[in-house]
Amino acid sequence: MKDFIKNPLPASLPQGLIDKLEQVETATVGHFLHSVFVDRGITAIDPGKRVAGTAVTLRLAANDSTLLHDVISTLRPTDILLIDRSGDTKHACWGGVITNAAAICGFKAGVVDGPVTDVNEIRSNDFPMWSRGRSSVTTKLYAQSGAFNVPVSIGGVTVTPGDAVLADESGVIVLDPAEAEAVADKALGMQAAELDLIARLKAGEPLGQITGASKMVAERL
Repeated sequence: MKDFIKNPLPASLPQGLIDKLEQVETATVGHFLHSVFVDRGITAIDPGKRVAGTAVTLRLAANDSTLLHDVISTLRPTDILLIDRSGDTKHACWGGVITNAAAICGFKAGVVDGPVTDVNEIRSNDFPMWSRGRSSVTTKLYAQSGAFNVPVSIGGVTVTPGDAVLADESGVIVLDPAEAEAVADKALGMQAAELDLIARLKAGEPLGQITGASKMVAERL
């Protein structure tokens, strides 16, 4: 059995789809979908960031980041790297050196189902990053094992290379690329309707009257 698996990069999502997804708020998708959301413990280093892109996946052993160092400079501007930490919550595989390599390479963002370190360098490089907290204990180059571009588990969600990923201040979602455009269109329609709702609120209409909640309550009194 091979210690390392390295598969080719998946096909990139169309740029038009990526641009459309980046107009969508993950919380809007939460109004009509439930199973596409990674665990809410994986949060944004910078809540002001919203990114969408093509899922590129990596699974690392608990304390070994050898394969991450090997592949980090090979990614494309449309890619979001999602790292399965094999359940480890102690070791940070992502720190200052990896951040600089990622920023220089210029890929879209990183999502780690585990802790990171050197948060100030992540912020100073303006690199979009989502993680499960911080740790001062780091991985090492032990050349134990790892797998690149295989199905992984990120925050309880199975991610396949080539999936569509959307991440913002509220969380991270993973979509089947064949369904991503329909999801984006529905969410953008809801966001437009929300703007109309807010305008009606500012004009003096009560929220319960606009949404129908007041009528529902009255019918059950």
